[in-house]
Amino acid sequence: MLICIPNVLSKHDVAEFRDVMDASDWEDGRSTAGAQSALVKRNEQLPPDSDVARKLGNRVISALTANPRFLAAAVPQQIFPPLFNRYVASGGHHFGIHVDNAVRGDRLTGLRIRTDLSMTLFLSEPEDYDGGELVIEDLYSSHEVKLPAGDAVLYPASSLHMVTPVTRGQRVASFFWLQSMIRDTHARSMIFDLDTAIQALAGRLGRDDPETVKLTGIYHNLIRYWAEV
Repeated sequence: MLICIPNVLSKHDVAEFRDVMDASDWEDGRSTAGAQSALVKRNEQLPPDSDVARKLGNRVISALTANPRFLAAAVPQQIFPPLFNRYVASGGHHFGIHVDNAVRGDRLTGLRIRTDLSMTLFLSEPEDYDGGELVIEDLYSSHEVKLPAGDAVLYPASSLHMVTPVTRGQRVASFFWLQSMIRDTHARSMIFDLDTAIQALAGRLGRDDPETVKLTGIYHNLIRYWAEV
């Protein structure tokens, strides 16, 4: 399940993020890569434990937890502190095909999560760089994702994925993982589809419509059945 989430950050927020990030020191992105990923990873990142990364990351989490589409799609239990990277054309930056680590640990907080979902929040406009597509493979095909600044994409962390070489400009993004209360991918997809249908019905019939209320009850009972908390 690949889900795009528009307007996680406003254009004003993105501009503030970029001003802070552009004035910060960056390090080799391989410092947080696993053994296999480090072989194919060429980019830069804000030091994960820096005040800048933590403050910006907290703003990302605040925006996401106020976003109904994100909550419906992810049903999040734990969100890993967001990281920030950039791919610069002059550095030949790219990230070859890889799969994310199954478990991630945070050195500052001691948080450890199972990485059910990966997320990329774009902080560069698509016209500001060439290349840099996020390519995600699933059972059926490969999907290229290159979204407007402030938009995000959510996808299974178990997917093989890559970032194509940036050949002009620079691609800046936030990336991170989360553990969902609904561990099973298919169950989580059905929960999202059901929630989306309920919201559409509520918009047409009202939230007090008897059938809407009944479906809402079914939704919450399925959450009770599947949730790991």
